[in-house]
Amino acid sequence: MPTNKRSKYRGTRTCGGGTHKNRRGAGNRGGRGRAGINAHHFVKWYMEMGGPVFGKNGFFHNPAVTVSSMDIGIIDQIVPSLLAQGIAKQEGDAIVLNAADIGIEKVLGSGRVTKKLNISAAAFSEQAKAKIEKTGGKTQVV
Repeated sequence: MPTNKRSKYRGTRTCGGGTHKNRRGAGNRGGRGRAGINAHHFVKWYMEMGGPVFGKNGFFHNPAVTVSSMDIGIIDQIVPSLLAQGIAKQEGDAIVLNAADIGIEKVLGSGRVTKKLNISAAAFSEQAKAKIEKTGGKTQVV
């Protein structure tokens, strides 16, 4: 007389799964997801995907480019030490400075400018240009 599986295993501890330690965790099925793709799950990937599939796909994230920058107010404050080190030069009443010599690519506009500065840099913000030219200085994009 045929019986259904539910009735057959009713009252048993493991329902035909061997010892109670079996059917426990991902180790029983050989890992989760694509684990073992190069070893014991190799055939499965050939059959399903038509060949091994490695790597990622989709969009490429371009990391942000960091630009070294400094505020014009800080440059104005460190001018005496730059003159003492020989990085900046005094030409008449103006102080000439190449921002690349102190490792700066862009000059930003925060702070006060009290000296006449002739600065050459790769880039200037609009506010920095306005403050430098207001005191009689010059900006030069290199």
